[in-house]
Amino acid sequence: MLDIQRIKAITLDLDDTLWPIWPTIHRAEAALVGWLVERAPGAAAVFADPQARLAVREHVAITRPDIAHDLSAMRRESIRAALDRAQEDTTLAEPAFDIFFAERMRVELFADVLPALAALAARYPIVAVSNGNAHVGRVGLGEFFVGSVSASELGVAKPDPRIFHAGAQTAGVAPSEVLHVGDDAALDVLGALGAGMQTVWVNRQQHAWSHTEQPHHMVTSLEQLVSLMLCNYSAHAAKQG
Repeated sequence: MLDIQRIKAITLDLDDTLWPIWPTIHRAEAALVGWLVERAPGAAAVFADPQARLAVREHVAITRPDIAHDLSAMRRESIRAALDRAQEDTTLAEPAFDIFFAERMRVELFADVLPALAALAARYPIVAVSNGNAHVGRVGLGEFFVGSVSASELGVAKPDPRIFHAGAQTAGVAPSEVLHVGDDAALDVLGALGAGMQTVWVNRQQHAWSHTEQPHHMVTSLEQLVSLMLCNYSAHAAKQG
């Protein structure tokens, strides 16, 4: 059960918590292929074929474990590897990635996100904590966040406790005073529990929980999270008054 009176800040996952990630990635990959077709048709064919695309990514993961935490670097290197295999101009990797990344920033928010962020940000500092490469400013949500921590910048990814502790530090509070909110049972919930935080599992698809350790609370929407937090926040404020 949540101890809401202890919570002074919220850390928040992005992909699949605030927007569905795979429609965004599929659209970005289609834009990448479309750009490559006239400039590097061999590489375009690789990224148009799911199996070939996966094979290139697995090759990069094996040969470049030093960038495994950085999804942007992984994507750039995958494009470069595909160009190299097709004996095409590898200098196209950077502009090709820019095409992909611009589309990756065009996310379609779940309907409950904007009202929830507005309500929560009015009462708590919110920090984005993500393994992905989305930027809250570029997706149009910067006004609701006091900061962000990404695996690509920090060098470690969830569920490593260091990324959660960096989120708490960015918010200016202790980990025990943070509520982490996210959709991934292992990366978000178990990771945050291991970092000494309280947790809310955003379970939009109503999956069964399959781990021994439990989240402090589960919601199926951010609207439920707001109701939970603000009712208790108001009750606590009334007692303090």
